[in-house]
Amino acid sequence: MELRSILATDCGSTTTKAILIEKIDGEYRLKVRGEAPTTVEAPFEDVTKGVLNAVMEVEELSGRKLLEGEEIITPQNGDVGVDIYISTSSAGGGLQMMVAGVVKSMSGESAERAALGAGSIVMDVLASNDGRLPHEKIKRIRQLRPDMILLSGGIDGGTISHVVELAEILAAANPKPRLGQHYKLPVIYAGNEKAKDIIKETLGEITDLDIVENIRPVLERENLGPSRDKIHDLFMEHVMAQAPGYKKLMAWTDAPIMPTPGAVGSLIEMIAKEENITVVGVDIGGATTDIFSVFQGQFNRTVSANLGMSYSICNVLAETGLKNVLRWVPFDIDQKELTNRIGNKMIRPTTVPQSLEELIIEQAIAREALRLSFIQHKSFAVNLKGIQTERTISDAFEQSESGLSLVNMMELDLLVGSGGVLSHAPRRQQSAKMMIDAFLPEGITQLAVDSIFMMPQLGVLANIDKKELAKDARKAALEVFEKDCLIRLGTCLAPVGKAKPGQVVLTAEFVMPGGNIVRQEVKLGEMVVVEASYEPIKATLTPSKSMNIGAGKGEIIETTVYGGIVGIILDGRGRPMNLPDDPAQRIANLSDWSKAVNEYPDYKI
Repeated sequence: MELRSILATDCGSTTTKAILIEKIDGEYRLKVRGEAPTTVEAPFEDVTKGVLNAVMEVEELSGRKLLEGEEIITPQNGDVGVDIYISTSSAGGGLQMMVAGVVKSMSGESAERAALGAGSIVMDVLASNDGRLPHEKIKRIRQLRPDMILLSGGIDGGTISHVVELAEILAAANPKPRLGQHYKLPVIYAGNEKAKDIIKETLGEITDLDIVENIRPVLERENLGPSRDKIHDLFMEHVMAQAPGYKKLMAWTDAPIMPTPGAVGSLIEMIAKEENITVVGVDIGGATTDIFSVFQGQFNRTVSANLGMSYSICNVLAETGLKNVLRWVPFDIDQKELTNRIGNKMIRPTTVPQSLEELIIEQAIAREALRLSFIQHKSFAVNLKGIQTERTISDAFEQSESGLSLVNMMELDLLVGSGGVLSHAPRRQQSAKMMIDAFLPEGITQLAVDSIFMMPQLGVLANIDKKELAKDARKAALEVFEKDCLIRLGTCLAPVGKAKPGQVVLTAEFVMPGGNIVRQEVKLGEMVVVEASYEPIKATLTPSKSMNIGAGKGEIIETTVYGGIVGIILDGRGRPMNLPDDPAQRIANLSDWSKAVNEYPDYKI
């Protein structure tokens, strides 16, 4: 069966977004998009109402009949209906989980990785060595009321006493699910297989227990796939089935509904694999910031649950401090006034900046939310802990040292931003500058933003497993991602090393598509932009003796770089980037960098 048209929706906590993809002249392209308020809460309490409203908008804009009463027409017949309908969802607070592991920094962290990778928010990590007494753990489980619990611990064939003890704590807590009072809480056991029978005895009656392969079958290997797949299945069967209107929606879709972050993560994982590149993706929302990365072929996702741009904006301020926000503001502002402006945003979280000054302040806070989320991500995306060293079990219990972070910014090929503050910034230059300031990419890094946040729909599309559709669906997801989803901002060239103020840190020579040669120097502390559209450009990059652009100190690189809406950005500000303490000097520097990338052309400092 040839796949000619796809309708996809994403039911967010506030907005339901719908897109129509059609095969045009042999390639898949986004035709139109529509959106409507999500209707999971009172007075409607039926998620399908919002879906139908968003689809109606798509129907009007495309001129194609998609609905028959309250039914989506599938498969396509002539110009009526679509071949498949798919959806993702984070409505109703998304998927909220607790995980438990024997050693917090080993099986506990592996369980957390599995849960985050499946698109959940991890509310707490219980561990035998987390310092809490049994009654405190029991109280915490009852208090949080998660949607499901993932229990892990012990290598296959190892000791079982600790993981059994955790199961007994769960049994004593007898936890009740957050949604739906008439079903048992789903618990996934992914630990030592030797303990399976005792776990069944302990939890089989009072919970809906599923047993999957061990997350850490041996110390040096993680096996997250079975747990992640089971979390997806249970999310559909239990959590989504309890939310108002989801049973009806599940009957409409041609593939299982996926949690929105899980769908985004699977798309980023697929892009990294398909193009053999390292990727970092970020989605900054109103309440949370999700970061996804693929380094050395390993996928990681973290959720900073209290760092967002509307409901959590005061948490960002509390966590980073006024001083860190102020360092990005290129004008004098009284600290009290800044606090008041942020307070106003918290009182009215859905408002957008009304003046250029308000926009600059909001984007300063966004830099800090992104920076803090990325610090958290780097500490989590690590090589497996507890391997390649000999130790006794008691040593393992005391273990606190971290594995080395997988995140190496010099290896990063593509940085993708999404979420309102990045996707809908008034100027693309602002998005590029926020991402460079927050993530501080090193060497040669392409920058892009998701134009209208359609990565969730493309992620679920790429995961369709019906044999007759899978190949076309994957092709459609990749083509739309490349041609319609990503807005290419350009490439950031950032040399790393020690240099003196005013010293030339990088000389770049570009052979433009017309044959014209552009030569550009950048000094320490400078930013320079070379305008170039998104096409391959031959580049010779010569760092100074003490600087590295990717091949080692002073090593010249001949490569191909790509321009974009912003162009090629030469960032000579050094890594780590230190802003001056003197306010006048800092404001002068911020102003120079802002002018260099044409960030706020109408603003006069």
